Amino acid sequence: MKEIGQIKKISIWIFVIPVVVINLCLFISINGYLLQGTIFQVDAIGRSAFTIPYIDGGLSISRTVRYYPAYLLFKPGMIITSILLIQYWIANNRLFQKVNNDNKNNLFLVFGVGSALFLIIHSLLLGINFELDIYKFFRRFVLLGFIIFEIIAQAMLVINIIKKKKFLSEFINKKILILKITLVSVLIIVAILSAPILNSEENPYFKHALEWNYFIGVVTFYLLTFLFWNKNQPSVHTP
Repeated sequence: MKEIGQIKKISIWIFVIPVVVINLCLFISINGYLLQGTIFQVDAIGRSAFTIPYIDGGLSISRTVRYYPAYLLFKPGMIITSILLIQYWIANNRLFQKVNNDNKNNLFLVFGVGSALFLIIHSLLLGINFELDIYKFFRRFVLLGFIIFEIIAQAMLVINIIKKKKFLSEFINKKILILKITLVSVLIIVAILSAPILNSEENPYFKHALEWNYFIGVVTFYLLTFLFWNKNQPSVHTP
């Protein structure tokens, strides 16, 4: 089926683009001296001493990506990723419409496209600073909306796959399905357990390390999607 090939192609780029972009921004922040004296000279507040934030939490993602010239990479990278996310969820919806033999839209489509729209808004707002509490609240709301919608969409898609596993058995790698279930479960549990910590002003290094690793967890879902669908695709069996 063409939808499966499309899903595979899109999913690998959804993994690669944000991982490359965000780590390039990290490299720029740590090695700002390399761009000293050029038109891409790193904003002083965006520079950092050497750190591995995935381990020591020495730098937040926000500080890494929101200053010049890092945002020149981050903004278009996230907008491209958002467009791919919309295509990804639409392709999955079409696949399940074919499997279910109906034209009903699946609920994961709403949350998946919603998460992509939140990411676009977050990217556009990045680097714009207003000393207004309502604006700061809105930015946090948009970022939180992206995370919640994304996790719900991923969970609902996995549930749909489990329900239709009998009809998709020839298309899927069952071991990867177990990994996808485990990953989504861990992301949900971590989100619930870390909520009180994220709302406090304490443990900044732990929160920074958590957000870097959580980001990797979220996009790893799409790497698993690429590995999940089999290359050899027989004709679909509908219920």
